[in-house]
Amino acid sequence: MTVSPLASGLDLKTLFPFELDAFQKQAIVALEAGRSVVVCAPTGSGKTLIGEYAIHRALKRGRRVLYTTPLKALSNQKLRDFRELFGTDTVGLLTGDVSVNRDAPILVMTTEIFRNMLYGTPIGEVGASLTGVEAVVLDECHYMNDRQRGTVWEESIIYCPPEIQLVALSATVANSDQLTDWIHKVHGPTELIYSDFRPVPLEFHFCNPKGLFPLLDDSQKRINPRLKLKGAKGAPGGNKRGPRQESPNLAFVLSQLRQKDMLPAIYFIFSRRGCDQAVAAVSDAPLSMVNEAEAAQLRTQIDEFLALNPEAGRVGQIEPLYQGIAAHHAGILPAWKGLVEELFQQGLIKVVFATETLAAGINMPARTTVISSLSKRTDLGHRLLNASEFLQMAGRAGRRGMDSQGHVVTVQTPFEGAREAAYLTTVGADPLVSQFTPSYGMVLNLLQTHTLDEAKELVERSFGQYLSTLYLRPQQEAIAHLEAELAQLRAQLEGVDWDLLAQYEKLQERLKEERRLLKLLQDQATEMRAGDLPVALSFAIAGTVLSLKGANVPVAQPLPAALVMKVPGSGQFPYLICLGQDNRWYVVTVKDVVGLRGEIPRLSGVDHLAPPPEMPLKPGQMKLGNDQTATIARQIPSVPSPVDEAPEVYEQLQRMEGVQQQIEFHPVNRWGNRVTILKRQKRLTAVQTELADRQDKLDRQSQQHWREFLDLIEILQHFGCLDGLIPTPLGQATAAIRGDNELWLGLALMSGELDPLDPHHLATACAALVTEVSRPDSWTRYDLSGEVEEALGGLRGIRRRLFQFQRKYQVVLPVWLEYELVGLVEQWALGIEWTELCANTSLDEGDVVRILRRTLDFLSQIPHVPHAPNELKTNANRAIRLIDRFPVKEGV
Repeated sequence: MTVSPLASGLDLKTLFPFELDAFQKQAIVALEAGRSVVVCAPTGSGKTLIGEYAIHRALKRGRRVLYTTPLKALSNQKLRDFRELFGTDTVGLLTGDVSVNRDAPILVMTTEIFRNMLYGTPIGEVGASLTGVEAVVLDECHYMNDRQRGTVWEESIIYCPPEIQLVALSATVANSDQLTDWIHKVHGPTELIYSDFRPVPLEFHFCNPKGLFPLLDDSQKRINPRLKLKGAKGAPGGNKRGPRQESPNLAFVLSQLRQKDMLPAIYFIFSRRGCDQAVAAVSDAPLSMVNEAEAAQLRTQIDEFLALNPEAGRVGQIEPLYQGIAAHHAGILPAWKGLVEELFQQGLIKVVFATETLAAGINMPARTTVISSLSKRTDLGHRLLNASEFLQMAGRAGRRGMDSQGHVVTVQTPFEGAREAAYLTTVGADPLVSQFTPSYGMVLNLLQTHTLDEAKELVERSFGQYLSTLYLRPQQEAIAHLEAELAQLRAQLEGVDWDLLAQYEKLQERLKEERRLLKLLQDQATEMRAGDLPVALSFAIAGTVLSLKGANVPVAQPLPAALVMKVPGSGQFPYLICLGQDNRWYVVTVKDVVGLRGEIPRLSGVDHLAPPPEMPLKPGQMKLGNDQTATIARQIPSVPSPVDEAPEVYEQLQRMEGVQQQIEFHPVNRWGNRVTILKRQKRLTAVQTELADRQDKLDRQSQQHWREFLDLIEILQHFGCLDGLIPTPLGQATAAIRGDNELWLGLALMSGELDPLDPHHLATACAALVTEVSRPDSWTRYDLSGEVEEALGGLRGIRRRLFQFQRKYQVVLPVWLEYELVGLVEQWALGIEWTELCANTSLDEGDVVRILRRTLDFLSQIPHVPHAPNELKTNANRAIRLIDRFPVKEGV
């Protein structure tokens, strides 16, 4: 693909004196055309070059670029890289507690800072902070998947003015097309630049106690047959496995890497302690990682660093570092980690034992990455790595311009083997999911500059809402079909007089009830007569008229008949020989007689009749009569007179006939399609019910974020941050704060409890509000001073009420108030030496720095909080000066 002359006037060959990859050229063409881009490509493929091009173009035009990253460490690294590339005065940095050259044309910042800049202006408008900005680079955009902070990326994209180009740089994800389409909808024309090409291809290996083997077969799609376990079946995580496998020891794995020229390597271990223990184990083993020249360079640079930063030397890590061995994790001082990164980039460190945080964008490419385990412990228990986690770590292998091939080594453990490794290698990347969640700060900031309807429109533009729309499409299609059917049914039934139809249906129901009552009365009358029949029949003589119906007379209606004679039966009652109105002879029992018509005169001529001689005189026998019997049969009365029935039966019969007449002459009978109308009416009712149910479920699923937003409004109103929908002074103060729970921080700051505290006490109290204790066995020997304890005690009631309301509305936001560890903040503010401070706590140095930096970040916000007391602001500035010193102070 060739690139036509650029409208910007830039010469690509001058900017990049090497052949650009096809996806890089495609991205540049899209940017030149004024479109935003989503660049989705493997780690190490050169995505950053596209961000650099956007910077070159903006500088050429005298405009600005904001470059955002998810981590402070990555922001600091980009600051160093861009200073070297574009000049020190051209680049600035904003990371919350650090502000350097903030008016520079290239401004590097964390994504949270960019989101907060956008809050200050009505969404879609270019505020003062964005004046002259041509493009915003969202580096590591796949961080949208981060459970705690992913929402920041979504908000940044939603709130960014449409005239500013977005350059979203992401590792490969399964749904990059959906991400691009969403940005296109909420921001403006956006093009997906996708590439699965790796300049340095990866080869996957598996290490067990027998050696290092290719993980996949020649097709690179299935496991190497040599690594299949006998009897191992099922998908990863199944129960059908072979025997538990032995793990190779660390020295064996590294010796294999060295023999096959696969160093330097990043060796991922999912615990800090594991990393430190690995450093100790390797440094004690008789393995020489560096040659003499490299050892000399290492000693020189390490000694120079320690001379400048004597407190930064980490116990147990200096000697291994001389040997080219290091650890890299969150428990290590940032300054020491920076030294490790720099030495690794120079190729002087041969193996770094690191937690997975190193995979998050830090520029430390290696020839090989080793993944020590394919599962890890999380808050929700032990689980297999997901594909994106695995690929992020694997992607660190292969140095562009240095290696022809990168290597990824997975290691046998007792719990996972080659089967799981092959699965993760071939399954492909995970999709991005939305982590969008409304917060107190979001609610207050939006309501300061937007109406409730505008806020709702913004909330409903989230990536989560977009994905919900896609996933709920079958439900929406079903609703559309039901709505169409409902409209058709209503059109078909438009001319129906529903009052007449309802009246008709009531008559039908009434007729059904009248028939039921008639049958009931008739049955009762029959039962009463049946009780007298046996006695009456004993006096009956030939010619007596009867009504027959029973087991021996299979007729639908009672059959009028004449008694001809009686013959002995099997019991106390005789058998009856009868001639029916149908000119048939019947042999019946007393039970087959349902009526005795004694009021009718006895029929003449019956005395001379006799049944056919060939007919057995047994119950159930029937025989057709002759001409003589036909004359008699015609004399048998057909219909009994109503007066002979019980009076109540006669009255009920009249009522029933009256209802029948009303139905017969009802106007509905003239419609001709009443049954069809009733079916349509029944279907219409069913459709309405199903439609309401589906719509209710759809609304609950699609409006989840908006309901959460409204719940936060109610909580904010209760605590006096909102007067209706207008932020109060307390609400304005809370809106200016960044944190995991802005309402808690705002209530604490504005409560007055912190106002009288001296600077070192204020720093300690602020630390208590922002410190999360991740390990319950952590300790420090420093107790809280009485002043701080009293101030924190005054906040307990507020905290309890906030907990209650959050529980009521199912809001899951932390409300920290840490007592046990923050005493060390006060000691640091009072000037204690770093080594002494760390000697009096179980926390790692990196954890202590993190507490102090989080405290520093919160303190740095207080002077900018509107309506906060001036004394509090002054003391916050003084507290910052007390704690912002090495190794807490970041060097940039």
